[in-house]
Formats: sequence, C-alpha cells, structure tokens
Amino acid sequence: MAKPKLALYWASSCGGCEIAVVDIEIKILDVADFFDIVLWPCVMDFKYKDIEALPDGDITLCLFNGAIRTSENEYMAKLLRAKSKVMVAFGSCANDGCIPALANFFDKESIFEYVYKDSPSLEESSKGVYPVTKTQMPEGEIEIPEFWNTVKTLNQVIDVDYFIPGCPPQSLQIINAVSAVIDILANGKPLPPKGTFLGAGDKTCCDECPRERKEKKIKKFYRPQEIIPDPNECLLDQGILCLGPATRSGCEALCVKANMGCRGCYGPPVNVLDQGAKMISALSSVVDATNPEEAKKILETIADPLGTFYRFSMAASILRRVQPKSNNK
Repeated sequence: MAKPKLALYWASSCGGCEIAVVDIEIKILDVADFFDIVLWPCVMDFKYKDIEALPDGDITLCLFNGAIRTSENEYMAKLLRAKSKVMVAFGSCANDGCIPALANFFDKESIFEYVYKDSPSLEESSKGVYPVTKTQMPEGEIEIPEFWNTVKTLNQVIDVDYFIPGCPPQSLQIINAVSAVIDILANGKPLPPKGTFLGAGDKTCCDECPRERKEKKIKKFYRPQEIIPDPNECLLDQGILCLGPATRSGCEALCVKANMGCRGCYGPPVNVLDQGAKMISALSSVVDATNPEEAKKILETIADPLGTFYRFSMAASILRRVQPKSNNK
C-alpha cells in the first residue's frame, strides 16, 4: 500500500519551526518511514509544479508554518489546502502572526521607504530603487511575489483543521502530535475535533509555573538583565514582565523555569480574543498607583509595550493592524 503523504511548508517565518522538526532527532526516522514526504523546501528539492500535479486531497497531512505576508504565501496556502486532507497551522507565525505581524504597526509604503530608501546599510546608488513584481530581463521576465500591506494568520486565508502553537513548537509536543497522527492513521482511530490545539492545554502558563505568586503590587518593571530574581517567587511579583497570565499552557513554563518571563508564544488561552488586552488587564490589578499620573509613570518602565504585549499575536488580535494607507491586502 502507498504511504500517507506528508507536506511541510514555510511561508513568512524564520525557519525555527523547521529546526524544531529536525530536533525530534531519531524520531524523524519514524516520520520518514511512515510517510511519503512530498514537500519540504527547507530540506529537500521539490518544485511547486510537483504539488500542483497531485490530485486534490492526495496529501494526508500538511504542517504549514509561517504567516501570510506575500501573494506567494497565499497561493501556496490555498494550493496546499486543496491538496491536503488535514491542514495544521504549525507554530506561532501560522497561528497568530508572530514576529512578522509586528510589521502591521506600519504599512507597506513606510516599510519600503525605510528598507529601500532610508536604510543606512544601502549604497547611495541603490537608495530609492523599489522592487516591482515583474521585470524584463534578457533571459525573460522575472516575477517576484507581491508584498502585502498586512500580515495575516493562516486561518485568515484558508480553513485550518488543527493548531500546534509555539515559537517554535516544543520538540516533545511535535513528537507527541506526530506519534498521535501515525497511531490514528495506522489503526483507523478517529481524529480529534476540528479546531483542536495539539500539544497545548486549556489553562494558562501560570497554571504550569512552579513559582509562588503572592500578587504583590508593582512600583517598577525591570528588564531581565536589571535584576537577579528569586527562583521561587513569581517573576511578575518581582517586577519582571511575564505574559504567563495571558498565555496558553502546554510549554511546561520552560522560559519561566529558566528565570525568563513568559514571552507569550503559545498564544492566548481559551476564550481570550486578544492576548495583549488580556495582559494589560492583568497588569491593571497589580500596578501600585493611586492616580493616573503615577500609573503612567510605572507603565513607562515597560520597554516596547506594543512589541511586548503583541509580540506573537498581533495578526490574530482585535487590532489586527494600524489603519493602512492603501487597500493593498
């Protein structure tokens, strides 16, 4: 019998999700043995035409990582959705937009102006030369993807069956998820309900954290290098910003156990629409201020609040983006 087909694809991402898959070490042999890997651009040389030639629904499982930033990202998301029985948003970029979606605080024009006109790394002769989607060359026409004004999550573009959160997903969670899929396919077991977050919990990171929280009032926020925290006390109680109250459980609080505040990469907990707003709400109860001016002064000790509260979830938030100057996506 033919093996089930597996596709792994990256859109707008850093490649960390690919490394996380490789990090499952010897278990990757189980994956290669059970599946026929038909697409994995990071590791193997496949062409888009290979996927286009497959019948619809021929791919059993697609692990799609990366946000949707360009027309090429959108095309591949829709193509792989048509060709795949099960589509999984793999990692924070596909789930919530992650770091690429911080670009949504700007627009395409201002990004291009900085990169191609104002960047100090450019040679003077190159400044003001902007990319175009089509360029005629002696060898023929070159076409590059259209750069969108707005970064989107995968499920804002296509229908997604399951989600695996994390930046990147933890190797153990990947092993558990892949092993579960292999068990389901090999033994004819039913799939979990559509929309399930695989390798994640229904509570918050705080519920996994071993530290003791006393809900102390905060007079100042510290960056990690500014203070040596008590290893047994809640980091937030010590003034170190930790997004544990606004982040889904499942990572086993690894960052917190390493004396670093939770960054929020597992996304918002169940029934929370906006991770940043949830964290701001959590902070409002611990800021030690008696008037708005004092509260403002304390909050000003948070470095880059927008980038902190929406580092991983801007595209999936209620905000989505700042008001664009153009209607280009």
